[in-house]
Amino acid sequence: MLHIRFTAEDMGRVRFAPRPSPVPELHAALLMLGAPHEGLLFGRWRGRLLRTLPGAAEPLGELVPGAAAPRFLDVLGGTREEGFALIRSARPEFVRSELARVYAGQGAVPSWVRALHRGDAAAWGTLDRAQRAAHETVLAPVWPQVQDLHRAEFTRYALTAAERGLAAALATVAPGSRLRDGVWEWPPAPSAPSALEAPEARDAPAARGAGTARTTREVRLDGRGLVLLPTFHWRGGPLVQDLPDRPVVLAYPAGGGLPPAPEPRGAQSEDGGLAAALGRTRADVLRALAEPRTTTDLARHTGIGNATASAHAAALRAAGLITTTRTGRSVHHEQTPLGMLVAGTTP
Repeated sequence: MLHIRFTAEDMGRVRFAPRPSPVPELHAALLMLGAPHEGLLFGRWRGRLLRTLPGAAEPLGELVPGAAAPRFLDVLGGTREEGFALIRSARPEFVRSELARVYAGQGAVPSWVRALHRGDAAAWGTLDRAQRAAHETVLAPVWPQVQDLHRAEFTRYALTAAERGLAAALATVAPGSRLRDGVWEWPPAPSAPSALEAPEARDAPAARGAGTARTTREVRLDGRGLVLLPTFHWRGGPLVQDLPDRPVVLAYPAGGGLPPAPEPRGAQSEDGGLAAALGRTRADVLRALAEPRTTTDLARHTGIGNATASAHAAALRAAGLITTTRTGRSVHHEQTPLGMLVAGTTP
């Protein structure tokens, strides 16, 4: 059971990550390589990656010789390069203390890890190449689907928060959870071993290189706030990044239950995730408002009645996805910056 304890200040500091973050998503995927109980759903995906994951990714596994990963890997960032830059910017004393912690009692330390402990630039290059190799094999082929799934999850949360409040929105993140007396109580999650606990990990050493760890504990926000980050390659319990002086980041399993798969060559994504979250008509209404439209024009453009267009616009406005302005007798609707983000509209 995970308990996340809020202060009154934290209630106003809950935010949903506006975009997926490649580094945590990659680490979640590498964890799933070593989850044998997910063989039915993830078996084919795991088999493909074990055959194709390059040897250059091996150092990711060597960073996690025991049951915990060094916490300097716990970063966000909008691209893999941004994420690695955040890892690289960690204070040298923090890197040294974390490497000492995870290697305590583990015996031999790889030479490149010893060099990383010293702050050697070549060792950081080794880690960069390992992360890049894993990213190109695991995430790059499915990143468009991850972005679509994230937009759908973002929209679902935003609509629920606008219409029913924070407690209901948090319950959409973890069905069966509840916010009570300032504590968000998660139900027990099915056990999902890390790659270190799984036989397959011997064949996929990079699967051990995850920057967040599954945990069941009490987390006190203490005014730092909370960032919600859906992940689409993990089916275990919540993954918590809890570092001093930073907002707590909670990565939770989302999506349809299967890992994203590369689209066939020539296939196009037509807003399937957005339509699943909003409904096809409401998704069409949101996309149509990439430019200002009156209710009548909106109805004509989407092929629905004026009353229906007005009702959909009201729901989207309540979720902060569009704005409505009145000039004389004319009413115009248009996407907000949040609406542009959700719809994937280019400003």
